[in-house]
Amino acid sequence: MKNTTIATFAKSIVKDYIPKEGPSFSLFRIEILSGLTVALALVPEAIAFAFVAGVAPLSGLYAAFIVGLITAIFGGRPGMISGATGALAVVMVSLVLDHGAQYLFATVVLMGILQILSGIFKLGKFIRIVPQPVMLGFVNGLAIVIALSQINQFKTTNSYGESVWMSGDILLYSYCFVVLTMIVIWVLPKFSKVFPATLVAILLTTGLVIGFDIPIPRVGDLASVAGGLPSFSIPMVPLNFETLIIIFPYAFILAAIGLIESLLTLNLVGEITNKRGGASQECLAQGIANTVTGFFGGMGGCAMIGQSMINVKSGGRTRIAGVAAALFLLIFILYTSSLIELIPIAALVGVMFMVVVGTFAWNSLKLLFVVPKSDALVIILVTVVTVLEDLAVAVIVGVIVSALVFAWKSASRITSFERPSVTESGAKVYEIEGPLFFSSTNSFLEIFKPSQDPDVVIIDFAKSRVIDQSALKAIEDIADRYSSLGKKVKLRHLTRDCHRLLSKTGQLMVDSDDDPEYAVAVDYDVKIGIFGK
Repeated sequence: MKNTTIATFAKSIVKDYIPKEGPSFSLFRIEILSGLTVALALVPEAIAFAFVAGVAPLSGLYAAFIVGLITAIFGGRPGMISGATGALAVVMVSLVLDHGAQYLFATVVLMGILQILSGIFKLGKFIRIVPQPVMLGFVNGLAIVIALSQINQFKTTNSYGESVWMSGDILLYSYCFVVLTMIVIWVLPKFSKVFPATLVAILLTTGLVIGFDIPIPRVGDLASVAGGLPSFSIPMVPLNFETLIIIFPYAFILAAIGLIESLLTLNLVGEITNKRGGASQECLAQGIANTVTGFFGGMGGCAMIGQSMINVKSGGRTRIAGVAAALFLLIFILYTSSLIELIPIAALVGVMFMVVVGTFAWNSLKLLFVVPKSDALVIILVTVVTVLEDLAVAVIVGVIVSALVFAWKSASRITSFERPSVTESGAKVYEIEGPLFFSSTNSFLEIFKPSQDPDVVIIDFAKSRVIDQSALKAIEDIADRYSSLGKKVKLRHLTRDCHRLLSKTGQLMVDSDDDPEYAVAVDYDVKIGIFGK
């Protein structure tokens, strides 16, 4: 059984490297160039996020390499790109300030272990409960966050070491090259798709800046990209319960944020590439990647929606692009750092702005006036919370609000059709329609008129479902009201799940097992006092 599982997993991995149409030079060219484009865009982001987290730039670059490589090989969706992200960095900074980088590395290891456990117990499937309005809000909010983060690139450091906004020629040149980059990315695919437009735009802008010696900030102005191979080391923290108390809350939050962002990105990439599934596999891959990263001095990471969009828009559809991006990043660190440091920041800002344009769900602006007001509210709410807080909070808020809206709507949908009984003379039948659960119990209780009804009342559940304990309690309350008046309540046409639920609590007096199949019309009596009357 174990060997079969491993073989199936290995087969799925191989399939993601070589598509159905088979290998070709064109395929490898597109995938490798897509990976190169992603790697170029990863460098400044990894450095910037390392600064945000309060660790050395190489810590961000190592995380981008290790997390990117492992998730590209073992992740749940080919085409996805992972690395150091801002959503995680903003959580890490307080830990680093209070306890130092070594505690962060230990936290990343624990974060990875928690994500592995999430994959083992298949918790990734719960991403399915995220409604579409929440997804739209998440995408729009993240696009805005990416745009806002790029605006900070128009700042420079003055002679006093203070961060100030650019001005004069530097600002003008930066704007011009941002616009030039965006125009190339937009126009080039209309004429040729031999090379990724993003890569061409970066190379063209870099060539112009170097050729004309234009004084605008470059990657090297942020920090040096040069470094050696990451080395294995156990985080230098005390291995005791006190350390666990310090790092566990951070590890739990980081694991949750990382998985939410990764799984939402997985769904988004899946919609573009027509791929489904892989949530649990992605959890495992992210967990393994972060566990390894923590032992090699990396700051940890997760899926990156911006880089993933760059990849798929550049033609990356298999695991080759993700692996290539990670390996190119390592090559940059080891051998070509001096060249990478020459790339103007403006070119990379232009790339990210085009990602924003492509990521933002523009059709959602029209949908706001078409969909139900509750869905429009959720879209706006999740967008705003994503921008003001973080992704994890936004998704949780969105799911809770959507659930409350659903519960409110469902509460009003439970109705009843009243008629005399055909099978039992003098009895009255209430045909219930709609789900019976905590939100609809009040409406359910208001349907009945115990003082006006005959001695025998039949509640027909053929068009209803008994879902939770609140529903069971409501049924018991109705039976008790009629019993206090010397009247009797019978249940009819229970569905199989209703039958099972009522029987399990001991609330149902079972005379036959045929009713759930509707083979015969069986009436069931209700036991009163099960819930402590």
